[in-house]
Amino acid sequence: MQNYVGLDWGGSAHALCVVDSSGKVVQTLTSEHSAEGLSALLRQLKRIAPPAELSVAIERPNGLLVDTLVRAGHPVIPIHPNVLKASRSRYRAARSKSDPGDAYILADLLRTDGHRFGPLRPNSDELRALQALVRTRDDLVGERVRTANRLRALLDEFWPGGDALFADLDGKISLAFLKRYATPSSAARLTVAQLARFLQLHRYPGRRTPDELLQRLRAAPEGLVGLREEAVKGALVKSLVAVLEVLVAQIGALTAQIETAVEELPLGKIMMSFPRAGRLNAAQIVAELGDAPQRFQSEGQLAAEAGVAPVTRASGKSHVVGARYACNTRLRVAMTLWANNSRFASPWAADVYARARARGCRHPHAVRILARAWVRVLWRCWQANTPYDAALHGAAKPHLQAA
Repeated sequence: MQNYVGLDWGGSAHALCVVDSSGKVVQTLTSEHSAEGLSALLRQLKRIAPPAELSVAIERPNGLLVDTLVRAGHPVIPIHPNVLKASRSRYRAARSKSDPGDAYILADLLRTDGHRFGPLRPNSDELRALQALVRTRDDLVGERVRTANRLRALLDEFWPGGDALFADLDGKISLAFLKRYATPSSAARLTVAQLARFLQLHRYPGRRTPDELLQRLRAAPEGLVGLREEAVKGALVKSLVAVLEVLVAQIGALTAQIETAVEELPLGKIMMSFPRAGRLNAAQIVAELGDAPQRFQSEGQLAAEAGVAPVTRASGKSHVVGARYACNTRLRVAMTLWANNSRFASPWAADVYARARARGCRHPHAVRILARAWVRVLWRCWQANTPYDAALHGAAKPHLQAA
């Protein structure tokens, strides 16, 4: 008799429920999240059935527990948390929730609706490494933005001129300036000649002359603070500058690693062949797509995963089409960024975007429409394992001929 396993992930312990083909509970288990606990869990599951014949339903598609089950040979079936949440009312009237109860629901969903969910297809070691690099870099970029905003808010309180001098507050030249001149008092006697030497020392790449920059500094409002407050906030400026310097350096190092790693992947080479995909943006897309095309049953499923396929809600006379929010947000950001950039290098992409705008679509909507169109092309190239060639792109040929 076929058995099905539902596993509710926990921080320190995991709840499992095993049901047979009739829905009867065969066994309930609790496993600690430790080396000994995971080993005991695998032994208990092996007593029930061979790993290849015992599928496990789980909400999370990644993590140490998932890796352990996959390596042991169990088919792992990810079930989205929204599906589990919507299914609870099938089993109980009250809006209660418990880990063993969720484990049972997952097991029973696998029994009754297993054909609706595809098994997890683990990525290669190279792809997982790229994904770790890309996601960590994205997180550090977010932290850099937050830290720069804190620094900007601090400068606005007592020295707006420190933020008005250069275009990017988290740029290397701006950080070097604030490290040297952290308070308005320290920059009060700054001359054009001194600023020129500073810019030359730090290889300032901008087009502003030292005299223009100094005038911009002097034109900023003066902060009204006491000496004690100015000294404390100057020290805080140096602290935030030190944090930003580390973040900027580490982001640069990770970017170099990502640009090298993406070239080694087959899908990376395909993705970089598209207009304005570049290396970093291509790596962001590849890291979320994975390296197994079989993960997606169609290009429509890929578009839904990327959040560029609309959602239609129709009932009676009501018919509403809206943006899709239940998706891989990292993939959506990367895909829409690429789509928006591509319209400056591809006449076909520019035409798709322009026609969407002409129909009254706002910029974000038009970019999603363009990204949806690119998904069809990307899907074909991915399935054929061939780089993009505008000469072979049927919809792009008229634009190439017109050019």
